[in-house]
Amino acid sequence: MNPMTHASHLFGPLFSDPESEALWGTARFVDGFIEFERALAEALAEVGVVDHTVAAEAVADIGSFQPDFAQIAKNVVQDGLPVPEFVRQLKAHARPSALPAIHTGATSQDLIDTAVSLILRDANARFQAQIADLLTALDALTDTWGNATMMGRTRMQAALPIAVSDRIATWRNPLASHINRLKALRPKVETLQFGGPVGNRASLAPHGDAVARALAKNLNLSNSDRAWHATRENLADYANWLSMVTGSLGKMGQDLALMAQQGVEEVHFSGGGTSSAMPHKQNPVRAELLVTLARYNATQLPAMHHALVHEQERSGSAWSLEWMILPAMVTATSTALRHAEELIQSIESMGRSTP
Repeated sequence: MNPMTHASHLFGPLFSDPESEALWGTARFVDGFIEFERALAEALAEVGVVDHTVAAEAVADIGSFQPDFAQIAKNVVQDGLPVPEFVRQLKAHARPSALPAIHTGATSQDLIDTAVSLILRDANARFQAQIADLLTALDALTDTWGNATMMGRTRMQAALPIAVSDRIATWRNPLASHINRLKALRPKVETLQFGGPVGNRASLAPHGDAVARALAKNLNLSNSDRAWHATRENLADYANWLSMVTGSLGKMGQDLALMAQQGVEEVHFSGGGTSSAMPHKQNPVRAELLVTLARYNATQLPAMHHALVHEQERSGSAWSLEWMILPAMVTATSTALRHAEELIQSIESMGRSTP
């Protein structure tokens, strides 16, 4: 993730969202690995690949497992992944009789992609709540100032008078559409990854698909007909959704920054940013940040499209590119939604007499 998103960075508070960043932390990822292994052991027993007693032992050992995070981090550079060391530690911790139900039929990508799906499930629930809160704030703004008038502008030139509610509607309506798009996207990105070594579930034949169905049910994720190891279109669609959300917020931020200009003064905020040289200024910092975050996500989006190009049954380079880009885009979107709600709530007045 871009270090600029971390609160410890000098500029971090502008671009960070601690709750979103925590979703992508080491502990959260490893929790996803553990959740996967537990659900897999249960699924193997449900389908009859292993005995229920073996699965119960595996579930108990997985539940008592305390991974060595430092050793996992040390081995990431060598393995290119955190999973091989995680699995080595888990198998060393488990009793020998439980091993047939641990990581059987799975591969590293199954754990990592499924952990991402679990993270995105939490992120998406939060996005729906954040957008709903912002819509409520915009509705309150319309109730208060919607009947006031202001100058409508086309190509940044004065055109004809409009109601403040007309301008707010151009901010609100896309956000409502984004919620509907997210509802359609969620089953596509909150989905199980389970394909085994080469993505065809053959190592569990003839039970591979049945195990996948049971595993998806146990994790409360959707299930695809086959593994999506090298088929990443759903994540690219999701990245596009993230960029559309921040783009809509960027439009709102750009409008509000222009409305706050001296000489225009169609909006007044509380708590504007100060200047080191010009004490009379109140800079529309949050409005500007919405523009910045929109441009950031738009810049990252092509990288997620580059990550579509997976060679053969699995790519290392394309796959790891996602790990750099997707968490940063999710965090940027959550940060933008937080700034947007705070910006709307800081508005003290809108509209002005038209000339």
